[in-house]
Amino acid sequence: MIAVDDRLDLIHEEIARCTKCALHETRTHTVPGEGSPNARLMIVGEAPGAREDETGRPFVGRSGNLLTTYLSEIGLTREEVFITSVLKCRPPRNRSPHRNEIDACLPYLIRQIMSIQPEIIMLVGGVAISSLIGPWKLADAHGRFYEANGLKFFMTYHPAAALRFPKIADVIRQDLQILRAELDIGGH
Repeated sequence: MIAVDDRLDLIHEEIARCTKCALHETRTHTVPGEGSPNARLMIVGEAPGAREDETGRPFVGRSGNLLTTYLSEIGLTREEVFITSVLKCRPPRNRSPHRNEIDACLPYLIRQIMSIQPEIIMLVGGVAISSLIGPWKLADAHGRFYEANGLKFFMTYHPAAALRFPKIADVIRQDLQILRAELDIGGH
């Protein structure tokens, strides 16, 4: 039996060599994800941005700093969770992902989920939600759990939305209190 971190390493090596869509032509680095291979919580965003493409690490720009703050407010660190995105390469000019790009990357994400087997998969933003569980209006979906195929999802806004619309920051914080209670962890 292959250890979880070895399985993740194999998946991440495949991602690094991936040429299944045109995004490989413009990427600097792939951004497979990072964190604990034994994470209870897996966080899935939309796609890498410019900082992520430069570093090969997920959620390291302004949105990532905000995500790290939100996690600490509910008693979690980045090292305790696993953070990734639907897409593993940055779309040019941070445009929205195309369907063929999502379809090319989704098998990697599914394999990451199956390897880690988190208790809860937090989907941040509409692209993550629609890619994994189907179309939901974010205004209706946020703060809710959804179970399918033996997986438990939790939905909220992407931290980037809080940067653009400050009132969303309070909504995300409220949503994460629901998540904290479900995970039964300490926090502020």
